[in-house]
Parts: sequence; C-alpha cells; structure tokens
Amino acid sequence: MARYSMLVLSRPVAGQDEAYNDWYQNTHLQQIVSLPGFVSAQRFKLRVNMRGENAYPYAAIYEIDTDDVDAAFAALEKASSDGSLIMAPAFDTETVYASIYEPLGEPVCESSAESEQGDDGG
Repeated sequence: MARYSMLVLSRPVAGQDEAYNDWYQNTHLQQIVSLPGFVSAQRFKLRVNMRGENAYPYAAIYEIDTDDVDAAFAALEKASSDGSLIMAPAFDTETVYASIYEPLGEPVCESSAESEQGDDGG
C-alpha cells in the first residue's frame, strides 16, 4: 500500500481562534481519519515565519495509506459536499490551502545520515 501526505494550511476567521481550534482538534481531525484511506492526522501552530508576510498560522498533516489516492480524495470531496463533514463557521474557507503529496523516497533520519557520513569517511 502506498503512503501519501495531505498538507492543509489554514487560518481562523478573525476573532474566532478559540472556536476554530476547538472544532479542528476535537471534531475535524476525527472526521477526516474516519474516511477510507486516512490513517492519521496531526496539527501544527506556526512558530517561526521564515518567508513572506501572510504565513498561515496553522497546518495539518494527514497520512493516507491507499493503493488508490484518487478514491481517498473522492471520499473526502463527497463527505465535504454531502454535509458529512461538519465545517465550523470559524474556519476561513476562502484562504485554505490543501494538497496531497506522494513521497519521493524514504524518510532521512538522523541515524541514517550519520551512517552515510561514516561510510564515505566524512
């Protein structure tokens, strides 16, 4: 089975941070991982803006395990359009960014990087 990652960058409607965070953490993540192929979800809050002025304050990464990523995306789209997903008024739908990515190799970890450096004498 192939693994994909869905990256979502978003922000709350102005003044709705508490409602947005409550909905996202306690409702939305669970709804998404209940969909076929979606196996995990984790949220992040911006700590360091490295470039640009309009950085998204929040990110979510969803892991998808499937042999048919198009079917997983279709299930997400269907749940969104048929009302199965509860969307909070505090979620700014006008500015959200979401895309599904496929890996270009295995993850590189600290221990594997150290091993490779040792192999070439470096």
